[in-house]
Amino acid sequence: MKSETIPVITIDGPTASGKGTIAQRVAAALGWHVLDSGALYRLTALAVIRGEVDPADQAAAANLARSLDVVFDGGRIFLRSDDVTERIRDEAVGNLASRVAAYAPVREALLARQRAFRRAPGLVGDGRDMGTVIFPDAPLKIFLDADVAKRAERRHKQLKEKGFSAKLSDLLEDLRARDLRDRSRAHAPLVAAADAVIVDSSHTGIDDTVKIVLDHWSARVSG
Repeated sequence: MKSETIPVITIDGPTASGKGTIAQRVAAALGWHVLDSGALYRLTALAVIRGEVDPADQAAAANLARSLDVVFDGGRIFLRSDDVTERIRDEAVGNLASRVAAYAPVREALLARQRAFRRAPGLVGDGRDMGTVIFPDAPLKIFLDADVAKRAERRHKQLKEKGFSAKLSDLLEDLRARDLRDRSRAHAPLVAAADAVIVDSSHTGIDDTVKIVLDHWSARVSG
């Protein structure tokens, strides 16, 4: 099967909008593969930290992105055989990932790697430019949004459940800063594709949001 004929559902949106969870659930329901593009940028950020590379050195960050020795295995993520599944979710790594993701050389370095995830029977890709840059031909593009205060509450709850301490006010400020950085960057800014379906999950649970996405896909297939 030619790559361009393999169906793709893209789910883009801001930090903590729930797109990762929704993508996993939708992919499981359809029996498709899933791409967590944010993990690749977080892995690049972690590689920058571990390699003691200057975070402002775009070329060095791109070289690390291009040569990432990473394995995705059963929900776990390994960097050079080291399980970093939890480590890449640290706030410090996330903040740096948002910075390096704005670098054009880094985005270019990860472009082909992301597109290689498109395999039969289908792919659900979540990120910030899945529908606008990585898979512009996707038959269904979802832009998953939510009020920033609600997203901060969700992130706060997630961190508490994992045993991490965090101030809600600090998380809210951090999310606002990330939103501004993601939406205003020169290369592949966070924006809904022109043909994307906007889904606001501010007051919608996970199951209902998954159903909304699957219903849109069913409509595409039957239509």
